[in-house]
Amino acid sequence: MSWGTELWDQFDNLEKHTQWGIDVLEKYIKFVKERTEIELSYAKQLRNLSKKYQPKKNSKEEEEYRYTSTRAFLATLNEMNDYAGQHEVISENMTSLITGELTRYVQELKQERKSHFHDGRKAQQHIETCWKQLEASKRRFERDCKEADRAQQYFEKMDADINVTKADVEKARQQAQLRHQMAEDSKAEYSSTLQKFNSEQHDHYYTHIPNIFQKIQEMEERRIVRIGESMKTFAEVDRQVIPIIGKCLDEITKAAESIDHKNDSQLVIEAFKSGFEPPGDVDFEDFTQPMKRTVSESSLSNSRGDGKSEPKFGGKSKGKLWPFIKKNKGAGPEDFSNLPPEQRRKKLQQKVDELNKDIQKEMDQRDALTKMKDVYIKNPQMGDAASVDHRLAELGQNIEKLRLEVQKFEGWLAEVEGRLPARTEQARRQSGLYEAQNTSAVNSCAQDRESPDGSYTEEQSQETEMKVPATDFDDEFDDEEPLPTIGTCKALYTFEGQNEGTISVAEGEMLYVIEEDKGDGWTRIRRNEDEEGYVPTSYVEVYLDKNAKDS
Repeated sequence: MSWGTELWDQFDNLEKHTQWGIDVLEKYIKFVKERTEIELSYAKQLRNLSKKYQPKKNSKEEEEYRYTSTRAFLATLNEMNDYAGQHEVISENMTSLITGELTRYVQELKQERKSHFHDGRKAQQHIETCWKQLEASKRRFERDCKEADRAQQYFEKMDADINVTKADVEKARQQAQLRHQMAEDSKAEYSSTLQKFNSEQHDHYYTHIPNIFQKIQEMEERRIVRIGESMKTFAEVDRQVIPIIGKCLDEITKAAESIDHKNDSQLVIEAFKSGFEPPGDVDFEDFTQPMKRTVSESSLSNSRGDGKSEPKFGGKSKGKLWPFIKKNKGAGPEDFSNLPPEQRRKKLQQKVDELNKDIQKEMDQRDALTKMKDVYIKNPQMGDAASVDHRLAELGQNIEKLRLEVQKFEGWLAEVEGRLPARTEQARRQSGLYEAQNTSAVNSCAQDRESPDGSYTEEQSQETEMKVPATDFDDEFDDEEPLPTIGTCKALYTFEGQNEGTISVAEGEMLYVIEEDKGDGWTRIRRNEDEEGYVPTSYVEVYLDKNAKDS
């Protein structure tokens, strides 16, 4: 099967076909190029997608990634980033192994094709020239034969005419002989030209054209093989990254399988556990018994269950949540006293750990500088030992400051964990926790922050926005005239008033109200002439006297 023998007369069609083959190759190159652009675009979009959902550093969102489900999601994002990288590899390999190689090959193919068809046209032009020479020789031989025939006829006519002179007859005879000779010469030339043309034509159709067409056929077959190899490479480039992509998918599956719902549930407990105990049962109140108003402590303590109005979380305290713990919109207290006990303990422990790490860093730097100083002392030419003294002193001061900070936070931590007694009012003022106290005595410690529903208010008390020295606070209590009673109240829950300014009450105990809730969530009550203080408004049911309400 050879184009030279089978398609000897299809020069123009072969020229069109080989051009079509080059067009197909260029079309395939364009296809692969667009595929690489798609891969790059896809990889970029995947990377942007992964980056978009990555947690922001030092944000609340980053804290959420301690749960196994969110860690699995983070692992998925990271794997998708690697997944995108493999698509970039696909694009790079296709560009170098297919697009680049084929583009160079197309240029070589065009040059080779041009050369072959140039040789073919040249051969065609040569055979056409030989054919024209043959035609010219043939026409000349034909013309000379006709001229010889006419000259012969003219001679015979002159020879038969008795009136023509011998000289004219001889002239006619010589002319006829000349024409015959010319015809013979033309015949010989025509015969030679014909023989030569037949030889050239045979070489053209059986040697030159077959050779040229064979080269064109080989060129076309190489093109076909090359495009096939490129298609295999196209698939192989994809196949090479499949194991890595498979690993990415395996890691995503592994991350998904690592999700532990029990662990996440435990983390929720650790994150939000307040450390408070739930409230006890509500006592039955018998409204058939008149309320006993006495001033004695015994009568008040024995009046549990007595009352004269329907139990309700009424008055100003209705809907009011536990008032002490507030979500400050600004920076919270240094000792995290705005948090429930359990959360406060965790924050304090975390702060202690961070400070210890800082101390270790400073100590490492100090040790390194000490060694450097020793080297300078032993080898003065390497440096001045006195040059590091300032930095060593600075590090020593930093370490001492950090240790004091650690002691301070460890003290708060010990207080939360019950290892140390509650600090004095003065110590609390120094820590910055109770800077905002006044006569409302909003200085309940973390363990006093229990509420019936375990929730907290969002509002900021007026008292916590004031700074009053401890002496002023004490003098205000000492010099203050006893306030008149404006009503009574019943303790709905037991409250342990462990801080100065608060008062402990037992569940069901009846007491006197001497100051209403001013909006800070605290009500001032009195048990007897010597015992009075603040309790959370949500812990008592207030019954104001009619005159107090009217006023």
